[in-house]
Order: sequence, then structure tokens, then C-alpha cells
Amino acid sequence: MKRILHVALAAAAMAPFAAPAHAGGGDFAAGVFGGLAAGAIIGSAGRPYYDPPPPPPAYYYDGPRYEGPCHWERGRRYWDDYEGVWRWSRLRVCD
Repeated sequence: MKRILHVALAAAAMAPFAAPAHAGGGDFAAGVFGGLAAGAIIGSAGRPYYDPPPPPPAYYYDGPRYEGPCHWERGRRYWDDYEGVWRWSRLRVCD
């Protein structure tokens, strides 16, 4: 409905300026450019508003955290079949 209203208002505003066209002395080029400008104005009047995309996510780092009196220690040694190496298990020790 808004689009039709905008087009009707633009046409009514331009109606008094309408005159018979004569192609002499550069009038044709002025008419083409004027028509393109009027078309752009009328076309943009009925265009819905464009919402830009949201900003990219921000990565938040709140600093080191206090985990309490717990820490990690080296546990038993075991063979890792996937990589073919000896590894140490990790044990969490809380005081």
C-alpha cells in the first residue's frame, strides 16, 4: 500500500513538469538522464528498508579462573596403541 502511495505522489509531483518532448539540440539526452533520475527516485521510494547483517561474533576472554586448591599430577605410564608411544596419565588432586 505504501508503495502505491509513493508512486502516486511522485507521479502527481512530476505531472506539472511534463511537456511535449522535442529531440533537438541535446534535449533528447536531457530527457533520458532526467527519466533515469526520476525512475531512480520513484523506484527507491517504494523499496523496503534494508537491515544490515549482524556483526561477527566477538570472542570474550575473562582472564584466568581460580579453580580452587586442585591441581594436575602425572599418574601411571601407559602404552598408547594409536600413536605407538608411552604416555603418562593425568590425575587431578584436590587438597
